[in-house]
Amino acid sequence: MTPITEVEGRRLALSNLEKVLYPATGFTKGEVLHYYATVADSLLAHLHNRPLSFLRYPDGPGGQVFFAKNVPPGTPAWVRTAEVPRSEGPARMVLIQDLASLMWAANLVTEFHTPQWQVDAPGEADRLVFDLDPGAPATIVECCEVALWLRERLAADGIEAYAKTSGSKGLHLLAGLEPTPSREVTAYAKELAVEAERALPGRVVHRMTKSLRGGKVFVDWSQNAARKTTATPYTLRARAEPTVSAPVTWDEVTECTTATRLAFRAPDIAPRLRRYGDLLEPLLNPRHAGPLP
Repeated sequence: MTPITEVEGRRLALSNLEKVLYPATGFTKGEVLHYYATVADSLLAHLHNRPLSFLRYPDGPGGQVFFAKNVPPGTPAWVRTAEVPRSEGPARMVLIQDLASLMWAANLVTEFHTPQWQVDAPGEADRLVFDLDPGAPATIVECCEVALWLRERLAADGIEAYAKTSGSKGLHLLAGLEPTPSREVTAYAKELAVEAERALPGRVVHRMTKSLRGGKVFVDWSQNAARKTTATPYTLRARAEPTVSAPVTWDEVTECTTATRLAFRAPDIAPRLRRYGDLLEPLLNPRHAGPLP
């Protein structure tokens, strides 16, 4: 029998709690839900007002993994949704605004992905993002070297950057912006990616072409496009272990000498939140947002 629980006055059916989703560690669906309940305050702040793209993996990372942007069938009427413009026509997407909605979505077993804009201003980015993706044999260690260069370069333009792990192989850099058309943010990010490639020859590539990426860090500037989404801070990832896209300090980035040093799993996050708070909290405050140069 599927257990029914009540969250903030909403009745939820939580299914298959004993199901192992991460065979490498035995991490179950019940533990996934417990993780999201534990980090809910911080995760909800970054999900707020941003249309959600689901990357679902209901049978674990080894099973079928698929993107879903439209409102899933069976979505409760109390889950907030909004119409969002797309090139192929408007679509209705989910907004996760409260704990009950978060636990409903987590029960679907999904990564959380969101755009750099909010639903009341589609295509007006209030965040800048760089996705640093290492091509083997490069690792997150090389990503950290590139991140430090980008941090200084952004600071020269008056932009303060913050870092988080991707929860996969790489690193994400984020910065708060005054609302700016996504196309302008994308163009600026591309300029800096090209500049990074010139400044760090042999270390950086700004083009996605796989044949160019061996041993280098791909600085993915295209994540700033209005149609693109990026893994939300604190989301679990569909990897062999329950890794998390986790905010990190710049000291941790500077001191990263091995690929495992910045690998964080679900049980690591609550202690980090107690120690540091939300390291990305400045992104939530418009007073920390600056203009695009």
